[in-house]
Parts: sequence; structure tokens; C-alpha cells
Amino acid sequence: MYLATTDAVAKASEQEQSGVRRGRVAGPVLALGAVSLVTDISSEMVTAVLPLYFVLQLGLSPLQFGFLDGLYNGVTALVRLAGGYAADRGGRHKLVAGGGYALSALSRLGLLLAGGATAGIGAALAADRIGKGVRTAPRDALISLSSPPDTLGRAFGVHRAMDTTGALLGPLAAFALLWATADAYDAVFVVSFCFGLLGVLMLVAFVPGHLSQVSPRPSRPAPERHRPAAPRPRALGLLRVPAFRRVLCAAALLGAATIGDAFLYLLLQRRLDFAISWFPLLPLGAAAVYLLLAVPAGRLADRVGRRVPFLAGHVALLGGYVLLLAPTDGWPLLIGVLLLLGIFYAATDGVLMALVAPVVAQERRASGMAVLQTGQALARLVAAAGFGAAWTLWGVGTALTCAVVALTVAVAGAAALLPQSHTSSGGPT
Repeated sequence: MYLATTDAVAKASEQEQSGVRRGRVAGPVLALGAVSLVTDISSEMVTAVLPLYFVLQLGLSPLQFGFLDGLYNGVTALVRLAGGYAADRGGRHKLVAGGGYALSALSRLGLLLAGGATAGIGAALAADRIGKGVRTAPRDALISLSSPPDTLGRAFGVHRAMDTTGALLGPLAAFALLWATADAYDAVFVVSFCFGLLGVLMLVAFVPGHLSQVSPRPSRPAPERHRPAAPRPRALGLLRVPAFRRVLCAAALLGAATIGDAFLYLLLQRRLDFAISWFPLLPLGAAAVYLLLAVPAGRLADRVGRRVPFLAGHVALLGGYVLLLAPTDGWPLLIGVLLLLGIFYAATDGVLMALVAPVVAQERRASGMAVLQTGQALARLVAAAGFGAAWTLWGVGTALTCAVVALTVAVAGAAALLPQSHTSSGGPT
């Protein structure tokens, strides 16, 4: 009886220290969600107006715009590994993430100072993408280290829902500001900087700084004789861990069969022939579905295993491809594709991080997530390039058919790579 009572008291004390109660999300996760919400308002305000600013305001050529757009979307993958490795050295997750958030905020001022110079604009966009790449893995590592293993899906779902709220509000705020200021793009950049700075201040004030402050279940130090003398392995040493290698291969395989969202939106516009002015609103439809389903998908992942919704999300994306090939037209096609795309992101984005977290040691959590995110991002770049080439050479119908076949094979392969397993907490992963 005494031992049972002691264990119960110890368990309650442990949960109190971590700030996590049953059925609730840890305080650091909510704080990081608020930081991401505010930061996404900042970044999406700029993203929403960049095409208009570049083409209409500055008069850039399509070649110049294509170069800057590629730079804006391609730099992130190159710095994720560095950010993850730096965060794991000494448990400096908050410091590295804060540096990334601050760099992105300062890039808004860079857009103001650049004027119409293409080189200056390119430097500002590169700074923003570097900041995003540096902060992503440390931020996700903080979320995983702040949450018990059996609530990781819910924790990432809540964070992604708050993040997506910012992504929805950002474009609306930008276009409202342009309307109120008679197309004063400088005003958008200034307000965006203010939101970015607010995000940095919230991170400093409300997110615990040291790894031990957010670890939900701190373990007792091992006896000195049990401590390994070897130095900590580098991030790529994780490739020798079978469980991590399986998740990485599955994510890369599926990423290589996932065409970019922009292609889906272009296909919708091509099929439905609606006015170009409505085109920027398409991402908002998918984001709204993502926002509504991110938390339920995370809770479901904690209950039935993260492998199931992760694969099901890619099946939903496959349904969107098939729908674009089918004779469906009008509102059913538009709503169906946006709904399935939103389901795809809700069931895969945060769930993938929850899936990989238990198989990576705490001291290498940010590095592991960075390797996974980089592998997936590079695979998706290959998929986008391949689909674009297929569209150009063989036509959109053949390209889309190839995408359906490739994703079907990838889902089957990922199902084989991700067998049903159980975490130490007893829940399926």
C-alpha cells in the first residue's frame, strides 16, 4: 500500500512539474503555438502580396520573379540541418529558434530598404527563408520534449491549428491594409515587421529556455560508470538507427510522389476557368479545412497510432488527384479538391513529427527532425520538377495519371516501411 501511494504521489508530482494534465496540452506547446500564429500572420502578409508587389509595383520580368520565387521556397531546406545540429548542442533549442524568428522579422525591414533592387529583395527573401529553416526543427523539438509520448499527436495538432490560424489571417490582413492605404506596400512590410517582432518577444517571455525545463519526464542521472565516454554522434548518424531510417525513407518516398499545391490550384483554375483575381483565395480554403481537422487528427493519431492517419492523409491526397482526372466539374470539384488537400495536411504534417519523435533520443531530437524535414522537402522538390516536366512534355492528363500511379505505389511502399509498433507508453505509433 505504501509503495503504491508513493508511486501515485511521484507520478502526480511529475505531471505537475511538466505542466501537463490529462487531456490538456502543455503550456510551452500553447506558447509556441501563439508564437507561430503571430509569426505566420507576419510571413503570410508578405507572401500574399509579393506577386503583386514584384510584378505590378516593381515591374519585374517573369524570369526575375521566377528566380526570386524559387529562392524564397528553396533556401529553407539547406539550413534545417544546421539549425537542428546547433539546437542539440547544449540543448539550445529556444536560442536557435529565437534567432530564426528574429532573422525572419528583420527581413521585413530588408524589403523596405531594398527599394526596387532585385539583389536587395533577393537577400531579404533569403534571410526570411534562412530564418524559417533554422527555427523549424528546434521549435518542433521543443514541442515534442514538452509533451508526454502518448499526447504528441494532440500537441502537434494544436500547434499546427494555431499556426494555420495565422496563415489564414495574414493574407486577409495584407489585403485589408492595401485597401485601407491605397496600395501602400511599405505599410504592409512595416506591420509585418511589427508582428514578427511581437512573435520574438512572446518566445522570449513565455517559452522555457533550457531543455530540462520542458522535458516532461526527467529521468534520474545514470551512474557514472554507465555513462558512455564516446562523443555525441552527428545528425547523420541517425541514419544508422533502423526505426528512424524507416520513417525517413517512408516520408521521402511519399514526398517524391507529392506534387506541389500550386500545381493543384493551377489545375483547378484550368478546369473551372474562374477569374485570376480569385486564385489567391484557393490556399485559404485548404487552410481552413486544415485548421478544423488538425487537432482531431492529432487526437486520433494518439488513439489508433500515428501510422494510420499519416497513410490515410496521403490516400486523401490521392483522392484529390483522381478527382481532378474525373469528369467532375463546378463546385463539387472545387470543394472536393480543397477538402481533400486540407485533410492531407491535417493528417500528415504534425502527425509525422509525432511519429518520428519517439524513435529519436532527446539529445538529438532537433537534428533528427531536421534530417527528416530536409529529406521530405528535397523529395517534394524532385516531385514538383518531375510533374512540371511531364506536364510540358506529355500534357496535363498524362502527367496527372503518372502522379496517381506514383502516389499509389508510394503509399503501398510506405505502409510496408512503417509496420505497426508500440511506444514505451503503450500506445501505438
